[in-house]
Amino acid sequence: MRRSTIFGPGLASLALAAAIVPAAAQEAIDVTLGVLNDRSGTYADLSGEGSVVAARMAVEDFDAEGKGMNVEIVSADHQNKPDIGSNVARQWYDQDGVDVILDVPTSSVALAVADITADANKVFINSGAGSTELTRGQCRPTTVHWTYDTAALAKGTGSAITEAGGDTWFFLTADYAFGHSLEENTAEVVEEAGGQVMGEVRHPFPARDFSSYLLQAQGSGAKVIGLANAGGDTVNAIKQASEFGITQSGQQLAALLMFITDVHALGAETAQGLQLTEAFYWDQDDATRDWSARFEEMHGAKPTMVQAGVYSGVMKYLAAVEALGSAEDGEAVVAEMKAEPFDDPLFGEGYVRADGRVIHDMYLFEVKSPDESESEWDLYTQNAVIAGEEAWLPMLEECDFSQEAG
Repeated sequence: MRRSTIFGPGLASLALAAAIVPAAAQEAIDVTLGVLNDRSGTYADLSGEGSVVAARMAVEDFDAEGKGMNVEIVSADHQNKPDIGSNVARQWYDQDGVDVILDVPTSSVALAVADITADANKVFINSGAGSTELTRGQCRPTTVHWTYDTAALAKGTGSAITEAGGDTWFFLTADYAFGHSLEENTAEVVEEAGGQVMGEVRHPFPARDFSSYLLQAQGSGAKVIGLANAGGDTVNAIKQASEFGITQSGQQLAALLMFITDVHALGAETAQGLQLTEAFYWDQDDATRDWSARFEEMHGAKPTMVQAGVYSGVMKYLAAVEALGSAEDGEAVVAEMKAEPFDDPLFGEGYVRADGRVIHDMYLFEVKSPDESESEWDLYTQNAVIAGEEAWLPMLEECDFSQEAG
């Protein structure tokens, strides 16, 4: 586990600042943020240290010190393993005084952390995992699902490709909760649009050699190979599909979850023309460009939507803690987060629904060709906006925690 300096404006130590605050000053609110993610594996680029940087930026921009808050950030690598993630979460809550866990890519880990958080009456703000179960079958009053989920991804990319003529699909799926959810949600969208699912094959997570899986997909004759995976798995699958000449033979790849770091790693020459759905892109407007420039200066790369979601989630969380004057009661903090809508500089207007699903717009992008790209990170053209009220699954009655909160 890594423990960071306590951050405030200018990234100065709040511990030092507290030492010089007059004794008569109001007692500070102590808050510990825990960023739990993949720091060494297939999801490290899209989350990892960049999510810690985003959390630091949020504490600074919120002016936590000026508002009488002592904020500490700790981080740990869950290695994409539920048992490791669960052990870290329990230690953080039981021994280390962590009040909120952030990020947590890998849905199997996130679902475990959601249960542990509810039992401890702390707060879980997920940005990295995509399973819709976080606000459905395993919804909890202490969970906030901020950035994306598999239903929104399917709504964007799956609908667009099927309606454009890609009406037969074969899925290449990561064999764990996220991959299963993404395949299921996309298959439903494809079939609702009049398309047909011709088969699927599941690969271990993570994987390096996709040759046998891609050959099965090629042999299916489907027009579209849906990649229901993410991070390094998606990058490797696309590279190997290109090497095997699959895309040149007329089959289309659908990257159902892809991040700007993946596109950057592939390069526009390989990734050009791919359609993908995201919640955030650094070059959308002045606010996203300004924030992303600061992030890149600190981290050395443009932010992913996961890292942007960590920032926005921390901002909303700290506002709720300030309003309550305490971070002790997790259910009360989440209820406060749901009490008012937000107008976020990175995600626009939105709100936290009663089931913990954050409602905001999603966007359908297409990767530019090398000729269209004007700089290293100039990679997307925006093709469509998916309005927040249309992007997400409807709330289940049993996950409506508004009466409990009231």
